[in-house]
Amino acid sequence: MTHEQLKIKLGHIKGLQSIVVGELHKFPSVHPIAYAPEAVYVNFIEDFKILTALRSVARVYVVAQDERFNPSYIANHKSVLGDLVGLVVNAEFKTFKISCAGDKSPEVRSIADYITTTFKLVEANDADLKIHIAHEIEFWEVGVQITPRPLSLRNYKINNMSGAMDPTIAYALNSLCQLEVAHSYLNIFSGSGTLAIEAALVYPNLDKVIGFDFDKKHISLAIGNITEAGLIKRIQLYEKDIFDKPDLGKFDVVVADVPFGMVISKGEDLEQLYTAFVDYSYSVLNSNGRLAIYTSQIDLILRVISKSHFKLLTRLDAEFTSSVGAHLKAGIFVFAKKQ
Repeated sequence: MTHEQLKIKLGHIKGLQSIVVGELHKFPSVHPIAYAPEAVYVNFIEDFKILTALRSVARVYVVAQDERFNPSYIANHKSVLGDLVGLVVNAEFKTFKISCAGDKSPEVRSIADYITTTFKLVEANDADLKIHIAHEIEFWEVGVQITPRPLSLRNYKINNMSGAMDPTIAYALNSLCQLEVAHSYLNIFSGSGTLAIEAALVYPNLDKVIGFDFDKKHISLAIGNITEAGLIKRIQLYEKDIFDKPDLGKFDVVVADVPFGMVISKGEDLEQLYTAFVDYSYSVLNSNGRLAIYTSQIDLILRVISKSHFKLLTRLDAEFTSSVGAHLKAGIFVFAKKQ
């Protein structure tokens, strides 16, 4: 199979396609050629290091598409898949898994035997090499993920907490805040530190990156991740409560993954939290600054904002499946002070 017959598939969280396309502008050799609800297809390039540098993308695949590429055809023309695996496989890969309707069929079993024999890989559910054979609207697609881990599993994430923000969402939120011209950044409800870490890694111009959280355990987790990212000298963390209105100075950008998964006994308590957060953000934000929020409580945040002196600049709606299989909807919002 020639390289002209191949494409790269960039899988992303539904709703973040504009962020992916915007990031691709930084890479002149990569050009979008087709779109799907949760993927952008680009031209094939041999330098996978460029692709693994993408921060808005969850997974990257090398794919081939054809109306003939059903499991029966691939079973009889195994080199189609073999060529894809050969481009990707290296010493990092020890195991593989084929995702396909009818994965117990004789055809798919023969494909699995071919991968085992040819590439000396072991079939496993939690596999390094992820292969898919899927029927799209107009064609069949055969694809192989280029890395053992999704790109969204950042190397600095050595500590995780329940409900932690997906790093690709953190990148998306930060990218909407004009951080290229900002110097100070405050992450309220900093959790395990994902937002602050993504900001500090991507925007070296930020002179002051501060986060705070009321939970000592969260701060401990974040310190571990920040240290792993090599940012312990750039990011400052504090144990603070939003209701105490901590005095940390003024900021060009304020961001938050607002707690929406916390256990709250009364509905008005959550509204009280959001109101305190919005009021505090207004008080510490510079006049031309940006407030960016990620939350599933879309109606609530818009209601609270409507009573404030903020105006909406940007909204993105994201949909994804959680680690426990639940379908979630959430929004990314960027606000500015009313003039």
